Amino acid sequence: MERTPALKPLLLLDLDGVLRSFPPMSAELAAIAFEPSLLRRAITGEISDEQWREAVGAEFAATSGEVIAEALALVRVARRQCFVALLSNATTRLEADLALLGLDVEVDAVFNSSRLGLAKPDPAIYRRVLDELGYETAVFCDDDAQNAAAARAAGLDGVHVPDTAALRTALAVRGLIPPTVLLILPDRDEAEGLATELLESGWGPCAVHRDMLAGEDDAEDVDWVVELTTAPDGLPASAHRAALDDLAEQHDGFTGEG
Repeated sequence: MERTPALKPLLLLDLDGVLRSFPPMSAELAAIAFEPSLLRRAITGEISDEQWREAVGAEFAATSGEVIAEALALVRVARRQCFVALLSNATTRLEADLALLGLDVEVDAVFNSSRLGLAKPDPAIYRRVLDELGYETAVFCDDDAQNAAAARAAGLDGVHVPDTAALRTALAVRGLIPPTVLLILPDRDEAEGLATELLESGWGPCAVHRDMLAGEDDAEDVDWVVELTTAPDGLPASAHRAALDDLAEQHDGFTGEG
């Protein structure tokens, strides 16, 4: 009997505040648009996006928002080893927004609360998604702490990620993105000196090797690589990518994935 291949780890992501951002809205307009009873009707599909905006008023113009580029880069890396799905409290225009932003091709599945008739933090929506995808659990990241807690109560690994740095850490510590970061510097002595400093500070393994970009005979294109896998706090080095980006820039270098 042929065995069914093991499923990839399932990564569920909220959209707004994690992968997409919007410009600030006036307090007065937000109070109308996000009034709990009206909002719930919109995100459970009781009314359409157009009806929601009409109820709010002419000032509430439709906008698709902007992609958070750094978060999208993380999703692309995670998707190499995970099945990535969006689980969003959204209106009936979500699918059009995703297509306009190009996010529809960046994930493997989309679950829109207005199509399901359920919304976070209802535990039923998490179980519904797991059932439809054939998983028993998943990592779920949301910028709303209540939604993350509800996911944990439903048996998922719910993680509150208020910003992209928190998302990176969540993925790194769960092994959903590679642990290693490469510091790529133009000078050998500087690379070796920095590696020694980092090793003494508790980073590891701090191995130094050269990276020939254009061939063995083109010495001008040699870069020197410092390999970092673990940080002094015991977390994967990739959980500290932003700080390592800054460090590399201070030495006229850049970072890469291990």
